[in-house]
Amino acid sequence: MATITVKQIGSPIRRPAKQRDTLKGLGLNKMHKTRELEDTPSVRGMVNSIPHLVQLIEEKA
Repeated sequence: MATITVKQIGSPIRRPAKQRDTLKGLGLNKMHKTRELEDTPSVRGMVNSIPHLVQLIEEKA
């Protein structure tokens, strides 16, 4: 199972509710917090929808 590590680099303050909900869906809620998630199309879509708030750290096979 491949995984990706995602880090929150932007604040959800003054962002649309949809972007805040996407961060919550990824399990991110505080600045500089990282999460290791499964590399699925749905997770990739969530990360790609808010590239200004998250950073893709690494991919593991």
